[in-house]
Amino acid sequence: MSRIRLVISDVDGTLVTSDKRLTDGARAAVAKLKAAGIGFTLTSSRPPVGMRLFSEPLDITLPMGPFNGSSIVDPSLAVIEQHLIPADAVTKSIALLDRYGIDIWIFTNDNWYIRRDDGKYVPHEQRTIQFDPTQTDDLTPLIGKACKIVGASPDFALLERCETELQNELGESALAARSQDYYLDVTPPGQSKGTFVQAMSKRLEIPAESIATLGDMQNDLPMFKVSGLPIAMGNATADVKKFAKHVTGTNEEDGFAAAIDFILARNAD
Repeated sequence: MSRIRLVISDVDGTLVTSDKRLTDGARAAVAKLKAAGIGFTLTSSRPPVGMRLFSEPLDITLPMGPFNGSSIVDPSLAVIEQHLIPADAVTKSIALLDRYGIDIWIFTNDNWYIRRDDGKYVPHEQRTIQFDPTQTDDLTPLIGKACKIVGASPDFALLERCETELQNELGESALAARSQDYYLDVTPPGQSKGTFVQAMSKRLEIPAESIATLGDMQNDLPMFKVSGLPIAMGNATADVKKFAKHVTGTNEEDGFAAAIDFILARNAD
């Protein structure tokens, strides 16, 4: 049983509560990791601007992985590595999401574009990342600039069906995975939270078996599959929990902090 030397956590549904609060317990847990000499960083479906909210309060000094790990930025959000979705995959994604009447958002490295304000998920995302979108009727000029596409819908079952259909249509040209019940993300091919874990493993010369990962959704599975200690939140679905080696409390019960205590206790054994 390898000693954990690095913890990589998802953000929404994991680190923060459902109303996007960073609890005192979560802050204290990250401080405990630092005191124990264990590295800590984040990977998230959020754009870089949505991760800036955590660098200072959590004293993050390591690179972070926005856009489901398909980009790597330093704590100041300077780009270390960036990948774009191939134009053909962008076109296919827009066509399929349009066919099902799903709202489409496109994120570039420094902006967020929408075609309409749905009055629900757009305001929710604004509060989450504390950044305003740019409204446009024509997404065509963005086809060669997309870091992430999001299909947003209150029809969770529809998004689940579309996840499979879109991934089948995209093949290896891009990755389609839900980051929330209401968000279906499309990100660049060959890049995921799993490749971010591997990049950090190489950068820090820490073997994968000494890395713990925390998450709650399908887009967290790639990092679960390549880390030594995958931990699922209590609010994760059964199909996510089955890939975990440990299940902690929910994000409303300071499950993140409990997971860190579990890691520290495990290291002490």
